[in-house]
Amino acid sequence: MKKLDKLILGSFLGPFLLTFIVVDFILLTVNMLKYFDEIFGKGLSFWIYMELIGYFVISISPMALPLAVLLSSLMTFGNLGEHFELTAIKSSGISLLRALRPIGVFVIVLSFAAYLSNNYLVPKVNLKTFSLLYDIRMKSPALDIKAGVFYDGIPGYSIKVNEKVGEYGLRDILIYSHNAGQAGNLEVTLADSGRMEPFFSENYMKLTLFHGINYNEPKQARGINEKPGEFNRASFDKNEIVFDLNNTFKLNRTTEDAWSTNRSIKNISQIKLGLDSIGTLVNEQRYQNYQTAENVYPFFTRDRKFKPAADILERKALDDSIRIHRMRREKALADSLDQVKKLAQKDTTSNLTDNPESRILTSEIDVDSSVKRPVVASSKVPASDSLFFSSDSGEKISADVAEPDSNPEVVPGVAMKTVRTAALTDEERERIDSVVTNRGYKKSATTMALNNARNLKNTFGVKKSQIDNYQRDYRRFEIAWYQKYTQAIACFVMFLIGAPLGAIIKKGGLGMPVLISIIFFIVYYMITMTGEKWAKEGVVDPLFGTFFSIICLLPFGLFFIKQARKDARLFEPDFYISAWQGIQKYIKVLRPKAN
Repeated sequence: MKKLDKLILGSFLGPFLLTFIVVDFILLTVNMLKYFDEIFGKGLSFWIYMELIGYFVISISPMALPLAVLLSSLMTFGNLGEHFELTAIKSSGISLLRALRPIGVFVIVLSFAAYLSNNYLVPKVNLKTFSLLYDIRMKSPALDIKAGVFYDGIPGYSIKVNEKVGEYGLRDILIYSHNAGQAGNLEVTLADSGRMEPFFSENYMKLTLFHGINYNEPKQARGINEKPGEFNRASFDKNEIVFDLNNTFKLNRTTEDAWSTNRSIKNISQIKLGLDSIGTLVNEQRYQNYQTAENVYPFFTRDRKFKPAADILERKALDDSIRIHRMRREKALADSLDQVKKLAQKDTTSNLTDNPESRILTSEIDVDSSVKRPVVASSKVPASDSLFFSSDSGEKISADVAEPDSNPEVVPGVAMKTVRTAALTDEERERIDSVVTNRGYKKSATTMALNNARNLKNTFGVKKSQIDNYQRDYRRFEIAWYQKYTQAIACFVMFLIGAPLGAIIKKGGLGMPVLISIIFFIVYYMITMTGEKWAKEGVVDPLFGTFFSIICLLPFGLFFIKQARKDARLFEPDFYISAWQGIQKYIKVLRPKAN
């Protein structure tokens, strides 16, 4: 590394570390204020808060890095330009791009480290952050009884104290007990004074009451003729009540598996698995739409089927093959376990059989299994079916009762009649039509068709909403995937903006660089949020929506580099005055040509 590289890189590292700490602290404060009412005042230890703050610092570092790179690079080259060091570098024949190289290499390495952090470290920290934050939010506030106010922080009790004496002393105490689970104030305790002090490492609280009365009235649903419940009143000189604070005021940690479906705690490989699972659910819903339509209209689908699209069938075949492979693997594992158990039982049985005193007598039981004969189509119908037979015809109809074993194709014990194979006469057709017309079959068929159509429409509506929800989750998973790249690339884009901009401004310190950095970061944040919102709603592709801020800000970086190489004075009035004069001269030249 040359002395020039050491000079530029050394002047960059100090402001970078300082600005990163400042920006991280500001973002940490914003996050802590967001949950201020829910995490403070719970009586937690100092180390619990330090653990939560440490998790927050790591979680917000991907957002703090781009702003830190922008501000530090702008300050570095602003200081070099302000002290004419950048002018001396250029006068010695070194170009601006060569001067940007050491910091550029560092920012590239930093971007790669940010990507690794986003993919491996931040998801694990987010998991611990969600779990700890949820436990803190679910924890009850610390025990803090105030004078003249009812306190219901202890489950099953409502306590009011009119005066507090010292640290543990109490006077004029009123307690409502609801431990019985009944509505109403049926058990009341009054006491002149008392003491409330913790013991067993503050896991229990002992309330000692002096000179009081306890009132107890049972609540029961009684009729008119039933006697009312007994009202009990008991006086006491001293009464002790012990409260268990373990489940009330102790921080109970939940398992981290409860957050396993959150996309913020997944790396890229896990997000891809989630995308595949969501794609399977969407394809299954689409395939079921065709099956539902076939079931609703069986008459029209007797000879033809609703064939799904080719991509649906291909994905369905792939999912089925994976499911079958998984089932076979699980079955093979279960069979191997069963074999192991059988071998173990066989060894135990052989040991018992070898012992003559412990032999077990077994008997074989023959089970006669009957085989059902298949019922096939027959040319005979039951005698009760007289639709095709005229009761007025003098034709002799023979009826036979099938014997149990005479014909395997006929159901035994049913009187059968021979069906005529001749064509239907006009009279028979009129009788059939009269049955359809008189019994309202047409109206019933129309009503059934309308109901089927309505049910199918409602089913499609439910399926559509489910598919929309799955697709929205799919887009959000894609956004979480692409964010791991965009947050790392944003560091390099901010360097392309900040370094040449500092060379153009030629102002160091915390004045102009901070103002310009905040403006660009706000623009970057607003564009990022807009693109992600478009991607979530399906307005644009998730890839384009996530990279929208990078696409918008990258041309600014290239433009500033071009102007910095020409030593353009973008932030001086003379630059815009000369530009306006040039535009006026151009307009004067065009006027004679127009005349």
